[in-house]
Amino acid sequence: MGVPIRVLMVEDSEDDALLIVRELKSGGYDVTYQRVDSAGALVLACDSQDWDLIISDYSMPHFSGTEALNLVRSKHLEVPFIFVSGTIGEETAVTAMKNGAQDYLMKNNLKRLVSAVQRELRESEQRKERERLQKHIQQLQKFEAIGRLSGGIAHDFNNLIGAILGWAELGCEDSAPGTKARERFQKIREQSHRAAKLTSQLLAFGRRQILQPRKINLNIFIREEMNFLGKVLGEDIEIRIVEAPDLQVVHADPTQLQQVFMNLCLNARDAMPAGGQLKIDTRNVVIGEDVCREHVHATAGNYVLMTVTDTGLGMDDATVERIFEPFFTTKELGKGTGLGLATVYGIVKQHGGFIYVDTEPGKGSSFRVYFPADSGVHEPREVIHNSLALKGSETLLLVEDDDGLRDSVQEMLQTLGYRVISAPDGKKAVELFREHADEIQLVVMDVVMPSQGGLQSYPELVAIKPGIDVIFTSGYADEAESLAAQLEKGAKFLQKPYTLPKLSQIVRNALDRKRKS
Repeated sequence: MGVPIRVLMVEDSEDDALLIVRELKSGGYDVTYQRVDSAGALVLACDSQDWDLIISDYSMPHFSGTEALNLVRSKHLEVPFIFVSGTIGEETAVTAMKNGAQDYLMKNNLKRLVSAVQRELRESEQRKERERLQKHIQQLQKFEAIGRLSGGIAHDFNNLIGAILGWAELGCEDSAPGTKARERFQKIREQSHRAAKLTSQLLAFGRRQILQPRKINLNIFIREEMNFLGKVLGEDIEIRIVEAPDLQVVHADPTQLQQVFMNLCLNARDAMPAGGQLKIDTRNVVIGEDVCREHVHATAGNYVLMTVTDTGLGMDDATVERIFEPFFTTKELGKGTGLGLATVYGIVKQHGGFIYVDTEPGKGSSFRVYFPADSGVHEPREVIHNSLALKGSETLLLVEDDDGLRDSVQEMLQTLGYRVISAPDGKKAVELFREHADEIQLVVMDVVMPSQGGLQSYPELVAIKPGIDVIFTSGYADEAESLAAQLEKGAKFLQKPYTLPKLSQIVRNALDRKRKS
């Protein structure tokens, strides 16, 4: 069996077309061809399917090769175009090549045909690869620019939302149950949580979340998530889970992983309005260099693959091109933010993985998510009780540059019983800490601040009082790697915006851990 090739012949002579086909077959090609000899037939043929090669006569009674070439290029088709003629002169041939033809041959000498076709097909493939890579680079640059913008916006908004959320929670604490005031504060709190979710999605897309990874077995993780999601998906969705028995763990942030899984499953549900099957399977895979050449996103190595497949509506090529763009949605106005799959994309990329989709209109979609494989055993998630506020009486140093948020957090901590010394930046924090080091038992410090951030200030605090514990807070951090190093040493991290119970629990846990040690 030869190399398959689809050839469109612009030729008025069936015999000449057969001679060209015979020459190509003798050169090792399995030829599928169509012959046309008019402008209308050429347009119809170009629109009906993709061609690997166009071979055209130059001089025909009712349709010239020049017209054929101009017509093909006017349709922005990059398919290789070769003239094979018995009448073309050298000067005319050079002009034709300047106009977009790749080569020309004489009909009485077809010895060069096979080598010319091989060269042009090879160069055509190289052009396609360059265009594919260029398109990929442009997409990455666009995503990176949007990510930087969204990350900066999210940082400022997280401080605002944190302050609003803090005052709303304090208002709830001070209002008697069943009163109109408490009901209003609860509504403000609910809307603050919605806004916080939006900024979290923007940060995830921009890959600017602070990750707190642990070793996760996706089989266990999926089972746990389905305890909740199974009810949300509805009774008309049949759920099928296929687990690899020897699945390796992944090193991932469980909260971010939850976002990935939830978004993919809910998107699958929305794609099956009349019901259908949702299949989730896991397995270990090895990605080789051959796959990396085919998929520019991929990197060679060992991965855990999670595939989420639905039997729903599917997507066309134009939709697939844009599904990971932020704010792009196919849903009705008001039915979605267009951040779900953008969030998935950002989280997967930040974890060193990649994601692909296989889909076809009317035949469902299959999302393949690859996470780098790791060794070890599954580590259970820490449970935060959102309704339980733990109190204390110790002295804390609060360092936060945003005035509104600092006032809000200070009052929350004081409501919990703590004595709070506050500072607007890292330099002032070091000064205050030097004065009150004997009293201060814990530092709650923002990561990103003007003049001197938390990561630069903390070593100075340790130099004054070795062993002082810290809880870093941030709504966005450019210094993720440095922060990760501190977290590995035992520092805690609290993602902005945070609730009163979450603040109380992480503070109490840090102080109790210090006391026990």
